[in-house]
Amino acid sequence: MRSSVLTLGFLIFSFMVTSILLVPFINTLYRLKFQRVKQRTLDVFGKITPIFDKFHNFKAGVPVGGGLLIIMVVSLSFAVIFPMLKFMGIKVTGVYDIAKEMNIVFFTFLSFAMLGLYDDVKKFFHFEKEQFFGLRMKHKLVLQIILALIIASLLYFNLGISFVNVPFIGIFHIGPLYIPFAAFVIVAFTNAVNITDGLDGLAAGVLMISLFGLWYLSASILDIPLSMFLALWLGSLIAFLYFNIFPARLFMGDVGALAFGATLAVVGLLLGKIIALLVIGFIFVFEIFTSTTQLLSKRFRKKKVFPVSPFHLWLQHAGWPESKIVQRAWIAQIMLTIFGVWLAML
Repeated sequence: MRSSVLTLGFLIFSFMVTSILLVPFINTLYRLKFQRVKQRTLDVFGKITPIFDKFHNFKAGVPVGGGLLIIMVVSLSFAVIFPMLKFMGIKVTGVYDIAKEMNIVFFTFLSFAMLGLYDDVKKFFHFEKEQFFGLRMKHKLVLQIILALIIASLLYFNLGISFVNVPFIGIFHIGPLYIPFAAFVIVAFTNAVNITDGLDGLAAGVLMISLFGLWYLSASILDIPLSMFLALWLGSLIAFLYFNIFPARLFMGDVGALAFGATLAVVGLLLGKIIALLVIGFIFVFEIFTSTTQLLSKRFRKKKVFPVSPFHLWLQHAGWPESKIVQRAWIAQIMLTIFGVWLAML
C-alpha cells in the first residue's frame, strides 16, 4: 500500500514538471522549425500515398518531438529521485537485481529514442537523399534488430529470464531460444507503436491506458524501481496527451514512438506476462498486423488486401471522423487492459 502511494506521488510530480515545461518546449520546437511539413508521403516501395495525404496534410506546421521531452523528464527525474529513496528510509524491493533491471530498461528507453531522434532530424533537415546521413527502411530495421538482440541477451544472461508464462497452461522454459523470441517481441512493438501514431491522441492514449495496467502489475509484485519508472512515464505522458488530442498542438515523433514501443515490450517481458502484454497491446498488434499484411500482399501478390492500411487509416477512408476513431480505441483499450491484467493475475 505504501509503495503504491509513493509511486502515485511520482506520477503527480512527473505530470506537474512536464506540464510546466511543455509550452516552452513547444515554442522551442517552433524556433528550431521541428515541424511537420506538407509534402507527398511515400510508402516503403517509394510510391505516393494520396489517401494518407488527403487526411493528414492539413496538420503541416504542427511541432514534432514531444516524445523527447517525456524521455528527458522521466530519465532525469528517475536519476535524481531514486537514489534519494534510501536516504528517506524507504525500503526498495525488486524482483531482479535492481541495478541490472533498470540498466536494461533505460538502455532500451534511450537507445531506441536516439534511433528515433535521428529519424526525425533527417526528415526536418532533408538528409533522406544523402548517402552518409540517409537510412533506408531496411537499415533502420537492421539497427532495431541489433538493439533488440542486445536487450534480449541482457534479459537472458543478466537477469536469467528464459520462460514464457501462458495462462491456464503453465510456464515454459525455452532456454536460449528466449533471445530471438524476446528480440522479435521488442522489434514488433517498436514498429507497432510507431505505426499506430497516426491520429491525434491515438498512440499516446492507448499507451497511457496500457501503462496503467502494467503499473498495477509491477506494483502488485512490489517491484518498486519498475513501478517508479512507469509512474514517472505515465505522469509525463498524460501531460503530453493534453496537447496531443485533436486538434494536436504537438506530435510524439519517432523519438517517442520507437522508444515507447520498445520499452513497453521490455516491461512486459520483465513482468513475465507475455500473453497479458499481447492482450493489453492488442490495438498496437492489430495495427501492425494490418500494415504488414498489406505490405506483404502488395510485394508478393501485387494487390491490396485492404483498401488502405493501417486499420485506423482504413476507418478514416470509410468515413469515420478522427476523434471518433480515437475515442472508441480508448474505450476498447480500457477493456483490453482490464482483461490483460486479469489474465496476468491468474
